[in-house]
Amino acid sequence: MTEYKTLFTFATKYFVLMKTNHIKPTESELEILQIIWQHGPSTVRQINDILSVKRDVGYTTTLKLLQIMVQKGIVSADKSLRTHCYTAILKEEETQKKLIDQLLSMAFGGSASKLVMSALGNSKPLPEEIEELRNFIKNWEDRNP
Repeated sequence: MTEYKTLFTFATKYFVLMKTNHIKPTESELEILQIIWQHGPSTVRQINDILSVKRDVGYTTTLKLLQIMVQKGIVSADKSLRTHCYTAILKEEETQKKLIDQLLSMAFGGSASKLVMSALGNSKPLPEEIEELRNFIKNWEDRNP
């Protein structure tokens, strides 16, 4: 019986890992992921309190979104405590890369320069951000002669 349980646990974790490669979080799910990435494992109440600062959102709406995110393999829920604690399964950098790749392909015809120029044209970057971009480009050029 223990062998089956071990095999089932392995298969479940493997399936979730495979599934996360194809997940596209919705805007609301990304909002929740940002909170978990920034604050670490969080309860529904903690997440809802942070969301409520930006807009009016009900506790049950936040709970339902988290339950859907668990089903989709975006977050996991630790149910060992009275209040469930949610942890991101999707990694921040991987998710950002996938979303940027999709945006780059769909909206900018694969042109990274169009994407960057559009982003810079739509906002006023801080001087330190401009310097960070210069350093990034210089380092990239050094690595890719």
